[in-house]
Amino acid sequence: MVAVALALVATLTACSGDGDGDDEGDSGSGATTQPPPAAPTPSASGSAASTPAPGPPDLGAPQEVATGLDVVWGLAFLPDGNALAAERDTGRVLRVSPQGGQAREVYKVPGVDVGGEGGLLGLAVSPDYAQDQWVYAYHTADSDNRIVRFKLQGGARPEVVFDGIRKAGNHNGGRIAFGPDGMLYAGTGDAANTGSSQDPDSPNGKILRLTPEGDPAPGNPRAGSPVYTLGHRNVQGLAWDSAGRMYATEFGQNRLDEVNRIEPGKNYGWPEVEGEGGTEGGRYTNPIVTWSTDDASPSGAAIAGDTLYVAALRGERLWTVPLTDGRAGEPRAELRGKYGRLRTVAVAPDGALWLGTSNQDGRGDVRDGDDRILRHPARS
Repeated sequence: MVAVALALVATLTACSGDGDGDDEGDSGSGATTQPPPAAPTPSASGSAASTPAPGPPDLGAPQEVATGLDVVWGLAFLPDGNALAAERDTGRVLRVSPQGGQAREVYKVPGVDVGGEGGLLGLAVSPDYAQDQWVYAYHTADSDNRIVRFKLQGGARPEVVFDGIRKAGNHNGGRIAFGPDGMLYAGTGDAANTGSSQDPDSPNGKILRLTPEGDPAPGNPRAGSPVYTLGHRNVQGLAWDSAGRMYATEFGQNRLDEVNRIEPGKNYGWPEVEGEGGTEGGRYTNPIVTWSTDDASPSGAAIAGDTLYVAALRGERLWTVPLTDGRAGEPRAELRGKYGRLRTVAVAPDGALWLGTSNQDGRGDVRDGDDRILRHPARS
């Protein structure tokens, strides 16, 4: 097996989870971006917009829509344009208006185990929210990481949708999102147990594809299994382009963080390969972008138009990656050091780009007003 040799670094503060783990350390020096490989085969799935798409987000002076928050992690939008934001260490779900003003607690997820990189992590809103009112959350519990769903009204306890994802002080993954196919996708981490990433029977170190009820989705690579792809270290960003092609961000260990083009059944190499390396005759799939861990520690991801936006923690910047038919162009660093550690990026229904900071997670330099959510409106 040809594998990329991993640098022997005494401290592993470069690239995966959230909080006190080994991946989101202090910001570092300049990075080298690797050239993308040949274009993968485009996905057949996709969705067509019924109205003209808004222009690209204006990354100039943003609107502060919420301040004084505590480690913003998940961010998802309700049909009315308001956002729901998750605070990792409090378990609170907050409603945030695009007009700004005071963020209001609308739910508190019970049973959240806080510590290290665990806590209340990703959020997703049901694509049928107008009918079913379901909000989904990925969180750390006493015994595992799990996905639950709940309704904001009524105060009922959440319903467990999927559980048994191993937890640890780091590498808990945590991003969830509904894809264009209406299925629920979840990025998980290896929970510091590298062998789980290559174990097809473990949900750790994977991207999972589930029905809204939490069952393995029909059409998965292996019938009856929730596993969509394997060989991941710690996935915290999921996004789809207008043609339905899927992308994910992944923390490396000591050398290279990644953006991967996600295709069903593919193996993305961890722990045998970090960044680009030998594919073992096609057994492993190389990333389309890599960065030095000092310049990235990539968490949230979102796509507007033909640009992938990646929130960087250790790198304290927003990476913009041009996309063409599933291929990545040269990334560009924006907002370098301006707002500190960026955890979450999301595109609102009106085309605005929202960013959430993570400066109170024990690794950032806390600024006055942190943590905050910023809104960059779409250009008309």
